[in-house]
Amino acid sequence: MMIQPLSDRVVVKAQDAEEKTASGLFIPDSAKEKPQRGTVVAVGPGRVENGTKIDMTVKEGDSVLYGKYAGTEITLDGENLLIMRESDILGIVGD
Repeated sequence: MMIQPLSDRVVVKAQDAEEKTASGLFIPDSAKEKPQRGTVVAVGPGRVENGTKIDMTVKEGDSVLYGKYAGTEITLDGENLLIMRESDILGIVGD
């Protein structure tokens, strides 16, 4: 099952939290940082403002950065996802 976001919302799959530090120490679950980077898996059609349709800037497959507490967490088919407004996305990460 897939979800189609409405308006200016996007569905993001968060990257997994770091398992160990750069020096090789393993990080326990209780100390892991909440991820702030993920991949866009679905995009809404955009929003209407003053009668003008404003298209979305992000697209499916984009790697994005977002605020630590942005969006609403959901579980769909056993996969943890976030639904957030496009304005909660801080930037698109280039490869």
